[in-house]
Amino acid sequence: MPERGNTIGEFLRARRELIEPADVGLREGGGRRRVPGLRRAEVAMRAGISAEYYVRLEQGRDQHPSSQVVDALARALQLDDDATAHLHRLSVAIPARTRTGEAERVPGSIEQLIASWPLTPAFVQGRLMDVLAANTLASALSPAFRPGVNLVRAVFLDPDLRTLVSDWETVAQSAVARLRALAGPDVDDPRLADLVGELSVRSEEFRRLWARHDVEIIGVQGRVFNHPLVGAFGLHIERLTIAGTDGQTLIVHHADPGSPSERALQRLRELKPS
Repeated sequence: MPERGNTIGEFLRARRELIEPADVGLREGGGRRRVPGLRRAEVAMRAGISAEYYVRLEQGRDQHPSSQVVDALARALQLDDDATAHLHRLSVAIPARTRTGEAERVPGSIEQLIASWPLTPAFVQGRLMDVLAANTLASALSPAFRPGVNLVRAVFLDPDLRTLVSDWETVAQSAVARLRALAGPDVDDPRLADLVGELSVRSEEFRRLWARHDVEIIGVQGRVFNHPLVGAFGLHIERLTIAGTDGQTLIVHHADPGSPSERALQRLRELKPS
């Protein structure tokens, strides 16, 4: 059974380097630290495992620690629930997936469903955050919500999105963490490698965030848009997994009934921007 590179070791090292010794109650010793964050032996001590075993994990010589060890490492590295779940996924022995190269196709019933929602922006996102289908109001809400657009690429390379959302830095961090979560252990996917490679070359911000190995499984539940036609308004966000597909997600934006945000959506619909 082929391994997927050293995914668990890369994750452990990245998260270890983000922790300052003072954050976990460790005092600086007499010598200068040559690497950022915690030392390997310090993580091992905090997790209650041997330093030799932890080194094997980081070097990829052991990629399948027990769930008890994973939980101990998560506590030692101060991982949140999403990052802990991701570490558990990385530690499970599963065969590498074979991708056919076929384009992702949205079920026709889903396309009909979102087209019938005149006041609810909705689109379908593929497994690597490509927009596969969108209704008219979603495309009017954001230039990124159009079929054929990759959401991560748009966040970092489309300058219009920096003014459309009120908190671009948070959006950027969330996009990278969501991509990491969706990819999971499937890091050898050629399409993922191409996307990460392109953005790493073209965006220093993406390169920095990808190296952190942040993970966000659920995603933010709301966002404020600074729309050039109808002004600023906030929307709730729902993410629904589409059964029978390879990781497709229905993304729905909606407003509280009778709210200013709902009126903003009504005006946006009436304007019918191209």
